[in-house]
Amino acid sequence: MTTPSSAANDTWAANNAGDRGIDIGARFRIDPQTGLLGPRLDGSATSQEIDDPNQYMADTHCRADGPDTKDPGCDALECPATTAGGEDGTPVIWKEAPRAITNPGWTDWIPVSGPTCLYDPQPENVLANIAARILTDFRQLPVNPGTIEAQPFPHTLKGGPTNFYATTAEQGFDVTILGQTVHLTATPANYTYAFGDGSTLGPTPVAGYSIPETDWLNNETRTSHIYTETGNYQASLTTSFTGTYSVNNGPPLPINGTLDITTPAKTIHVWKTERALVADTCQENPNSWGCPGAKTD
Repeated sequence: MTTPSSAANDTWAANNAGDRGIDIGARFRIDPQTGLLGPRLDGSATSQEIDDPNQYMADTHCRADGPDTKDPGCDALECPATTAGGEDGTPVIWKEAPRAITNPGWTDWIPVSGPTCLYDPQPENVLANIAARILTDFRQLPVNPGTIEAQPFPHTLKGGPTNFYATTAEQGFDVTILGQTVHLTATPANYTYAFGDGSTLGPTPVAGYSIPETDWLNNETRTSHIYTETGNYQASLTTSFTGTYSVNNGPPLPINGTLDITTPAKTIHVWKTERALVADTCQENPNSWGCPGAKTD
């Protein structure tokens, strides 16, 4: 059995004797009294995308430090049922150990949260059970795929670069899984553009961007497309979302898999232009070539 050294425990106790708050990685901090996860006070970034090297376990005996020290907050914590006829929850304290350690001795590892409620008849299995199904739940979320935009639109010109870009963003959802409160985050990661003429672009991490009207048909961006024939084309965009999930305000964990969603198609009308030398302006001769009143053969 691998356990922390007594020196490590003494160092931890000395460093946390004041508020006993615990830092998770470089970006998050768990309040041991509330069990809530929040940004560190030093202004570190709060992105959900972190590489978590640890594994977690709910200690149903609510031991604050070691096998015999019980957090007094556990005796005062009430965990009423969250649904009619449901079971009461169990006060727990979450503990962590390096993921590289197989079957760590959990009673000897330092806690990373204060007392919180766990709603599961087998709390020792809840994280593993949620992890086993989280990809399925992630793919059932009502994620907004955004839209595909084009410049110019709805009409563009044959032979000129038409600028396309995506409008979507990171989205968060709060759901209940196996009686636990789970926060999921869906983040757009890759885009595949289908321009409707058989040409595609991607997958690419480039979402594209809007450009000034003066650059339309002149400035070729990384997500531009040039239509070589006139016609009406159905353009669409498929966005691949990656995800993280957090159980009971715990640390965000990565979801092994993606959610791919395609936007509704937009019709792009591709026209062509013709040039000719004329003697009069349309004001001088409304029937001159190219004028609205001109007759065509």
